[in-house]
Amino acid sequence: MTVTTSELCPAFAPFFGLAGAASAMIFSSVGAAYGTAKAGIGIAGVGTFKPDLMMRSLIPVVMAGKYFVQVTHPIQHLSDIIFILLSSLCTRIIAVYGLVVSVLIANDLSPKNAYSLFAGFVHLGAGLSTGLAGLAAGYAIGAVGDAGVRSFLYQPRMFVGMVLILIFAEVLGLYGLIVSLILNTKAKSVCE
Repeated sequence: MTVTTSELCPAFAPFFGLAGAASAMIFSSVGAAYGTAKAGIGIAGVGTFKPDLMMRSLIPVVMAGKYFVQVTHPIQHLSDIIFILLSSLCTRIIAVYGLVVSVLIANDLSPKNAYSLFAGFVHLGAGLSTGLAGLAAGYAIGAVGDAGVRSFLYQPRMFVGMVLILIFAEVLGLYGLIVSLILNTKAKSVCE
């Protein structure tokens, strides 16, 4: 079976879909990496002064993209329980958003099937939506995480506020994922 090209389905149309898949994965991974690194700097600063606060200070790193955390000391506070629940139930991991969208886009790409320019642009928009939202969320998580764990060092009551702001920052990535999922349902390849 040969795929014919037309004005609606030029040979270069899959490039835009592939660019969307790459954008989703690259930008969301950069956001997760930045958030992890920036929050990790704050955690390192906290650990030098009060090593017992290290466990609760890991929340920004988990929210930015880490998949698991080992509990290295016994549970002593309610905030430790909250942290463990957040880290184990946290399915809203920024880099995974990009992975999900990249896989969805890649499922529509095949050298044997016709692929329209419209579908390519929709997939590019979907990938950029998730990728750039993930980049913004990672940046916000890194900035809030760094400042939050440093302030937590001096004022333990900052913990709840830090967690709330981190959740608000992470939801930015979720918004990008939702828009991408909606866009992906609109990508139809009609070449006639």
